Amino acid sequence: MKKKVIAIVCAVAVLAAAGGGVTWHFLGNSTKEDDNVVYVNTVKALTNLGTGNGMENRYAGVVESENTWKVEKNSEKKVKEVYVEVGQEVQVGTPLFSYDTEKFQSDLEQAQLDLERINNELSSMNTNINQLYKDKKQASKDQQASITLEIQEAELDLKKKEYEGKSKQAEIDKLNDNITNATVISEIAGVVKSINNDDSSAGAYSGDNSDNSFLTVLATGDFRVKGQINEQNMSDGSITEGSQVIVHSRVDENQTWTGTVTKIDRENARTGSNNVYSSSGDGMTQSSNYPFYVQLDGTNGLMLGQHVYVEPDVGQQEVKTGIWLSDSFINDVDSNPYVWADNGKGKLEKRSVTLGTHDENMMEYQITDGLAEDDAITFPEDGLEEGMKTVVSTDGSLGQSNPAGGEDDGMLDNDDGMVDDGMTQDENGMVDNTMDGAEYSGEEDTTNVIGGADNGEAEPADTQEAGSADDGEVQP
Repeated sequence: MKKKVIAIVCAVAVLAAAGGGVTWHFLGNSTKEDDNVVYVNTVKALTNLGTGNGMENRYAGVVESENTWKVEKNSEKKVKEVYVEVGQEVQVGTPLFSYDTEKFQSDLEQAQLDLERINNELSSMNTNINQLYKDKKQASKDQQASITLEIQEAELDLKKKEYEGKSKQAEIDKLNDNITNATVISEIAGVVKSINNDDSSAGAYSGDNSDNSFLTVLATGDFRVKGQINEQNMSDGSITEGSQVIVHSRVDENQTWTGTVTKIDRENARTGSNNVYSSSGDGMTQSSNYPFYVQLDGTNGLMLGQHVYVEPDVGQQEVKTGIWLSDSFINDVDSNPYVWADNGKGKLEKRSVTLGTHDENMMEYQITDGLAEDDAITFPEDGLEEGMKTVVSTDGSLGQSNPAGGEDDGMLDNDDGMVDDGMTQDENGMVDNTMDGAEYSGEEDTTNVIGGADNGEAEPADTQEAGSADDGEVQP
């Protein structure tokens, strides 16, 4: 088996043991296929992976406003002109759009004529009723009963006509209001998020086209982060309501914000197919993504609509002194701890180490004695023996290039790149071991991360970050 493929399997085993859900980028060094060497890497290079730059799952997110004002269009009105565009900042009182008032004006003129006719009829009816009362006084007792009935009928007709007049007046008032308030103005200060008409597309900031309001304004000032988590990543409990998270800028890795997950919206799942094969060979798998929301401790430097990464805060930003090594590299932790290391002469040896504090969150041990940053080590695996030839990796590879029985172990088929336990190998030698397969896509961002995709496009080779895999996890 080629050394390149073996290095990949070794790397996946490292991270599966560590529980970090992470893949590393291995491209392989050139060796003869029949030579078995052990690839090692320096402690400094390996421990740098645990400084908050990729040992935790990351989820795609976007900065949005906590307050959103949605304007519904009057279905009885026709929009004449829109005065703003998506992304434009508006203030309280800024004209947003106006309705066509031509029909209102025509209806108003007709309604006023109708009201004038009603008023004339009311006047005539009042005159008639007054005359009936006079006639009743002068009529005989036999005639008074008949006149009384006429008066009652006339007064009933009068009340109906008065009601008709009030209704017509209300219609006129509404028409006047439509004409006077034909221009809709903003009630809040913010940024126009979407305009749903033939000339503009909705959801410029969030990518969400499910909003049916005519125009939406995001208030400025109070920001939150909306992320997406895949159902297959929810089971590890890293993202839960109330959990602390770190928000990373996509532009500057050193720029971060902290916050708390306030809600996971399990009622609005987005379902899609993952282009990943399961171990049973049943073809495509289905998975759902759920939006979650982060309340930020501070928003200085954030911009509305900015795309970010969100990762669980397990103390990875804490500055540690000394050497902290993933516990997956350490053998016999409870009795005689050691690591497989290069002896400085190109040979493999068991190096005894002294352990200090154990960080359960990061799954790391402090090495108080036995290792220096320049020492080179490898991941423990079956078949390692002292005295084996070592080579310092130039690309991050670890483990044996040609372990005994590697061609017949049944783990990897080098022809189709499939792994029996559900892992898949892509054309770049990357391994998918989480079966997530979900991607998130921003406006023009195709970086693969956990949390769902709209377009499923793969990231261009010149922009893909080291450590990303088909399952959507991003590892800078």
